[in-house]
Amino acid sequence: MSLDADDEILQDFLVEASEILEQLNEQLVELEQRPDNTDLLNTVFRGFHTIKGGAGFLALTPLIEVCHRSEDIFNLLRNGEKQLTASMMDVFLQVLDVLNGQFDSLRAMEEPESASGGLLQALEAIKRPGNDEPVAAVATAVPEVVPSAPQSTAAGSSEGTAPQPEGDITDEEFEALLDALGGNAASPSEPAPAVVGESAGGGANDEITEEEFEALLDQLHGKGQFVPAVAAAATPLATATPASGRGDEEITEEEFEALLDQLHGKGQFSVDSPPAAQSGQPKPAAAPKPASAPEHPAVVAPVREERKKPEAAPQAETTVRVDTARLDDIMNMVGELVLVRNRLSTLAGEDLAQAREEMTKAVANLDVVTGDLQMAVMKTRMQPIKKVFGRFPRVVRDLARSLSKDVALEMVGEETDLDKNLVEALADPLVHLVRNSVDHGIEMPAVRESLGKPRQGTVRLTAQQEGDHILLTIEDDGAGMDPERLKQIAIKKGVLDEDAASRMDDREAFMLIFAPGFSTKEEISDISGRGVGMDVVKTRISQLNGSVEIDSQVGKGTLLSIKVPLTLAIMPTLMVKLGEQNFALPLVNVNEIFHLDLTATHMVDGQRVVMIREKALPLFYLSGWLVNGVSTELPKSGHVVVVHVGTMQVGFVVDHLIGQEEVVIKPLGALLHGTRGMAGATITGDGKIALILDVPSLMKAYA
Repeated sequence: MSLDADDEILQDFLVEASEILEQLNEQLVELEQRPDNTDLLNTVFRGFHTIKGGAGFLALTPLIEVCHRSEDIFNLLRNGEKQLTASMMDVFLQVLDVLNGQFDSLRAMEEPESASGGLLQALEAIKRPGNDEPVAAVATAVPEVVPSAPQSTAAGSSEGTAPQPEGDITDEEFEALLDALGGNAASPSEPAPAVVGESAGGGANDEITEEEFEALLDQLHGKGQFVPAVAAAATPLATATPASGRGDEEITEEEFEALLDQLHGKGQFSVDSPPAAQSGQPKPAAAPKPASAPEHPAVVAPVREERKKPEAAPQAETTVRVDTARLDDIMNMVGELVLVRNRLSTLAGEDLAQAREEMTKAVANLDVVTGDLQMAVMKTRMQPIKKVFGRFPRVVRDLARSLSKDVALEMVGEETDLDKNLVEALADPLVHLVRNSVDHGIEMPAVRESLGKPRQGTVRLTAQQEGDHILLTIEDDGAGMDPERLKQIAIKKGVLDEDAASRMDDREAFMLIFAPGFSTKEEISDISGRGVGMDVVKTRISQLNGSVEIDSQVGKGTLLSIKVPLTLAIMPTLMVKLGEQNFALPLVNVNEIFHLDLTATHMVDGQRVVMIREKALPLFYLSGWLVNGVSTELPKSGHVVVVHVGTMQVGFVVDHLIGQEEVVIKPLGALLHGTRGMAGATITGDGKIALILDVPSLMKAYA
């Protein structure tokens, strides 16, 4: 099937199926906890059935293959013919990963790849009657698929086909097996067989290892002599004429493709039907399966994993669902706006002195209508934060299973609305923080029991609206954090010195986990220990004009609070004036404002400070940073805006205060893009341009 980006049916299918996959991610994890829930089984069954139906209409065979088998299994489960197990769930979750990958290809207008043969065979094995524990080792080991070799038997090699004992063979046993297969197959003095593309007999589905494949190449072409013959690729018979100048190098992808064409005929290679060696020629024997091998192979990566293209960055969703009632409200407000416009047009033709009062009323009405319209349009961009929360049950389940921990996830406030861009931007930081709580916070079940805690730990995720901000909290009942230990680790890693550590309070010590390179793990694992995660989280939240705070008690747990604005499109700011230029400070960073006699300041270690409530507050003159041609003589008095950067507070001295104003953020032009300390620009009420300051990057650039 050819994919067309303008195909309305395909686009509708992508939107609908993507929502189903998001729901299946949650439903499968919930089903593992409640395997006897008939309604949930029916819902999951319908999900796979719906995707299969849409894929069938669009002739997307790779999706149909996976969904059809999954649908059959859930039909057996809901009819009580099978019982759901954790091993089955490992396979179903991998099915979900495969489907997500196939849909990513569809969104990029590429043909989706078929699922690996191992995954499809694992699903078939689950369907077999009486097979309720299908995959004892599927989730823990994901072997790489290698191409199947020609299946054949060797004359006089019956003594080398003794059955293998239970379990994996050793390297020495494997080498002996290779020698037995072809009578020391690597010997270049033996005649190399010619190969034709006929179907093999028994054992056609056996897979060979890379070493066995290399031995086969040596048999075909002589030790280290393989060179693909492009001209011979079109003929069914491949001769083993040695090529000169070839060393013991690994073959390239192109050479491998040429070899397949030689062995099977151009474009005829199939994993399920490997060719047999021509009769009458010496043929290597097939390696017998170990007795302990399961009937179906483990779920594996797609065939020829090494040839996969580098993964592109996932595309952000370009659609959003809007309630029709909300659209009706917007239409009514647009009608009101038209009436106000008509009224203003009428008043414009009248004598201004007589129409002043009517003009004032019309402008006031315009203010109300535009305000309501602004809020209504903003709400169309709002999405429930459940879109982010929905991925956490799977994250916690997989991580707890890999760490052998027992963790329950509680989610509160999933229906809280948030700007669509913020929902997408918060996904990765929140996933990292939740993983951090499970990995670092929750103790092992035996440890929790010894401390008098329940074996099952709890991670609680909440979201709630506070004014024009959203408050997100991640709380666990784990081991908590020891501030003194955090200080010692920071000193050891060179993050701060002992003098600075001694002046830190507990809350500041907790924030050390966001320092680059900081980690409390002594051993590096694939989950944590590298110290490159939390600082990225902090940076990302700061870019969203958000803030993060931590509170923790040793032995009780940790509470992490994130505060972000409802939307990134409109920002409440404090407008200030430096010289003749207006600047906007994000109100989320502003703590307080006061007028100060600047002659009462002091110099401490080269930094000008002022004592506020018995605490030294560093002072910085914004005019010296942002305005050219400013006098070096310091003013005797001025307005000080106290802002916070992380846990630190500083004072910005400004010339004039204008007041609070909500502004629409506009990106900087190409010439100014990336300017340090600038988050964007806006147009003020008097028509002038004001630059919006990015406080964290401003401090990093100048202080």
